[in-house]
Amino acid sequence: MLIEGLYTVQNIEQNEQEVNATVKLHAEHDVFKGHFPGNPIMPGVCMIQMIKELTEKTTGKELFLSVANNVKFMAKINPEVNEIINLNLKISEEDGIVKVKNVTSFDETIALKLSTTFKIVE
Repeated sequence: MLIEGLYTVQNIEQNEQEVNATVKLHAEHDVFKGHFPGNPIMPGVCMIQMIKELTEKTTGKELFLSVANNVKFMAKINPEVNEIINLNLKISEEDGIVKVKNVTSFDETIALKLSTTFKIVE
């Protein structure tokens, strides 16, 4: 985990091409003290890192972010209000490339939609 203590995976379910993860954010983490004081918001780069880490965990492969496109931040995630988030990852792999389509949400609100391509590190 690149940012130790930022979140905890509470539940993860997967089949061949789809992963559903429930994650608890830790509002007391130092990341939120700087982003932003008095009004913490989950940084987008941390969300992308979380998606990478969950993909690595479920594929068993070390990955390198190659392309991120169709990145749509649709709602702010305040860890004090929405400490539980859900990530749905649709994963496909071909020729040393892992593609992920992600939807991250809390309650009934979609916070992030993202399509990304990772290279498998050998």
